[in-house]
Amino acid sequence: MPLRLSDALHIECHDWLHARPWAEPIRRAVFVHEQGVPVHLEMDSADPHCTHAVAFDRDGQAIGTARLLPDGRIGRMAVLKIWRGQGVGGALLQALLDQAVRSGLTRVYLHAQQQACEFYARHGFQFQGEEYLEAGIPHHTMVLELSDAPAGDAG
Repeated sequence: MPLRLSDALHIECHDWLHARPWAEPIRRAVFVHEQGVPVHLEMDSADPHCTHAVAFDRDGQAIGTARLLPDGRIGRMAVLKIWRGQGVGGALLQALLDQAVRSGLTRVYLHAQQQACEFYARHGFQFQGEEYLEAGIPHHTMVLELSDAPAGDAG
């Protein structure tokens, strides 16, 4: 069932088979073309095992995506450049947090790019460990105990 945030944006969660036609082009645009991540690192063997959240605009165009691995790792958060700063990332994150709770997870974590750490901290994630490089980009591991997660405001 889609999470409807407004007339202009809604989120759907799917397996990789269904999400791939929407999610892969967004991830290629953001990670491969904008950030220079090699495609063989971006598209990986974990995708078929994940729940993928996809954000759509009012015209049904996919504008953002993120995934939740079975172990509670959130990743591959990508929003098309024109849609950044408009709440799409927060909506995707909340959809995956809701999915994690429904799946019985008590904790989620992620590898946040340095420039995204403030975003995740605003959503309750805490730093764990030191900075490291992943795909040549500085990252921090961040963790959220789901009992501490802000409640979703969309239904």
